[in-house]
Amino acid sequence: MSLFSPPVARLVEEFEKLPGIGHKTAQRLAFHVLNLTPEKVENLAGAIIEAKQKTKYCSVCSNLTESDPCSLCGSTNRDHSIICVVEDPRDVVAMERTREFKGTYHVLHGAISPMEGIGPEDIKIKELLDRIREGNVKEVILATNPKIEGEATAMYISKLLKPLGIRTTRIAHGIPVGGDLEYADEVTLTKALEGRREI
Repeated sequence: MSLFSPPVARLVEEFEKLPGIGHKTAQRLAFHVLNLTPEKVENLAGAIIEAKQKTKYCSVCSNLTESDPCSLCGSTNRDHSIICVVEDPRDVVAMERTREFKGTYHVLHGAISPMEGIGPEDIKIKELLDRIREGNVKEVILATNPKIEGEATAMYISKLLKPLGIRTTRIAHGIPVGGDLEYADEVTLTKALEGRREI
């Protein structure tokens, strides 16, 4: 038996469905919402509905967008011969924050993970290959996450691209700026050594 009234219990239950939200955080969020003015609650609900209704996937890169193609794919200031492949739309935001990359992106919407039943056909690899075959792509940068799934996905894509003669590179992994060697794990140190460059 729930200690909350049915509407509050349902609100807590819906918040618990969000990623990374446990029961206590869901309760805190629910009570925060209940303490908001009706106008602020309507604004929050409206923002959620609007984002869901107006956001779609770019037909070129599969990134989230309101217009199609997205502003990055439609830009004449970007180098369309270079594609940076990432797992998630949030990765595009992270790359753009650097203000260093001037090419375009391709969002896979996941990574190959046999343990979770995610195969190559479940993510946007086919769309990437179609895009490469259609355009004048010179380089594909694989910027998948440095986890087992990300590494497997990068290796799989690189094997598919090899026969096409496209230059395929992988972002470097290693010690973060400001990090201490003593706290780095063996895999991170190995990747840092592999990715070393001349100075």
